[in-house]
Amino acid sequence: MFNYTLKNGVIVTSGKKTHTGDLGVSGEKIISGGGSVQINLQGNSCVYPSLINTHDHLQGNYLPPVGPKPGSFYLTWLPWDNDLKASKTFTERSNLSREDLYNLSGYKCLFSGVTTVNDHFPQKLNGQILPTLPIRAILEYGLAHESSSYDLKWGDGIEIEHERAIKNKWPFITHLAEGFDEESMHGVENLAKMGILDNHCLLIHCIGFSDEDIKRVAQAGASVSWCGFSNKFMFNVTCKIRKILKAGVNVTIGTDSSATGSYNLLAEIKYDRELYQKMYGEDLPAKTIFEMITINAAKAFWMQDRIGSLDEGKLADLLILKGRVDDPYENLVAANMEDIELLVLAGKPIYGELRFLDIFGGKLPEGYTRIQVGNRPMFVKGDPAGLYQEARRKIGFKKTLDYLPFEPESGKKSSLTET
Repeated sequence: MFNYTLKNGVIVTSGKKTHTGDLGVSGEKIISGGGSVQINLQGNSCVYPSLINTHDHLQGNYLPPVGPKPGSFYLTWLPWDNDLKASKTFTERSNLSREDLYNLSGYKCLFSGVTTVNDHFPQKLNGQILPTLPIRAILEYGLAHESSSYDLKWGDGIEIEHERAIKNKWPFITHLAEGFDEESMHGVENLAKMGILDNHCLLIHCIGFSDEDIKRVAQAGASVSWCGFSNKFMFNVTCKIRKILKAGVNVTIGTDSSATGSYNLLAEIKYDRELYQKMYGEDLPAKTIFEMITINAAKAFWMQDRIGSLDEGKLADLLILKGRVDDPYENLVAANMEDIELLVLAGKPIYGELRFLDIFGGKLPEGYTRIQVGNRPMFVKGDPAGLYQEARRKIGFKKTLDYLPFEPESGKKSSLTET
């Protein structure tokens, strides 16, 4: 059982004033008192709730992205799917197993400070593999692919999946209004007619929303996952994000898969902020972005009683970043993968600088390896270097995956039980 205190960190959480102080962890949870192991952050590090990505397709995280021909854009997702399957990216990707792709995606999350993600596929497809990942990929959700005639019919049907979500206090997650054809533009209306537009709904993309759609979604208490990079890349437009925010909708941020989206969540939040500035000539506050990827996302997943903030009794999902910028919210939005000092999932460190090995009694535990990120030796759960090397072997050349911040061939690879 873990029992430790992070001392003199800049504590950043929703609903409370940022301050320099201590944060205790006992077992899986945040506690008010101190733990037996004391680690002094010396006021140089910011402690956040770890990040939450509300939309990804973990089997699709391969690069480069596949998009429309130059000078053109899609009206719906379907022609993109056809282009993907005819692409060099897809051919290369096919050399890797589902297990390879899912594990690479787990590290895409981990190396961007994300410990909780939704893999938008039916549990019949991902239910066995998600629990094996180094991060938390939720299995507690109802879902649909979308609401149109070219819906892929995921799950047991929209009404059944939604009813299951209500019964179990889960989110009901679906793409909606991802395009501009006649059917996409009526997504909100279709859900309302079926009687399933409510506060369990987490609606992805929403680029075809009318002003009336936004009003109805706000009144229903539904959440929206904004995937700005993917939207612009595929459709040259994103949702009416300012109107959605002003309507009081619970807005979160998703990356989509790297086949169309950003390579990770840290890149996505930078892009989305710049996009907002270009669209409206005003800033999207860093604090608002922080809330979108922490407490708002937890609420959208119906997990706000467990994750999303640093409150006593919640799971100790923690992200510690170098304090490079005075404002801690700006520090988060400016952060890169190389700024992560420690990442904790339910009290257990899963990635970090070697000084945090004191939490494990000073030794690298079984099931962990060391990697070199920039000029820093780091410990990490699992063996991402071996995974990266094996992926390159299967692909047939030295493929670069931008969401992995290290070169696996550099230096001596450590064993799983190195001390």
